[in-house]
Amino acid sequence: MSDILASAYLWVKAFHIISVISWMAALFYLPRLMVHHTERVGLSGETHALFTMMEGKLAKVIMNPAMMATWGFGILLVATPGIVDWSYVWPWTKLFGILGMTAFHIWLMRRVRGFEAGENTLTGKQYRMMNEVPTVLMIVIVFSVVLKF
Repeated sequence: MSDILASAYLWVKAFHIISVISWMAALFYLPRLMVHHTERVGLSGETHALFTMMEGKLAKVIMNPAMMATWGFGILLVATPGIVDWSYVWPWTKLFGILGMTAFHIWLMRRVRGFEAGENTLTGKQYRMMNEVPTVLMIVIVFSVVLKF
């Protein structure tokens, strides 16, 4: 099995990067949709239905599959012999960043379900602030992988 992983390493890495880019795009865009949904649309009417559909499709058709692919390819990378040395700090900071990103993803999915139910308790300003979470986590993850501290 380790021979297969080693020979497929560059392919797995490429697919991992593609899935991360897709996941991050959705994590950046969905809170922005929620800002406009909250500030300009409200929780009823035709435009609310349109925003709810857009948020739901972004979450379920792009964000969820991209997260699963990111995790899957990432696990394959970690399982490849010689790629990760857990005695360093960087794999742990990357792992905690990924766990934070996954928690943010779950939080967004709850917000999507709330809008679908016609419920929202957050303001546009709060969604704007939450939109910074994936940026901070991305910085932690990229610095961890590239600088390997």
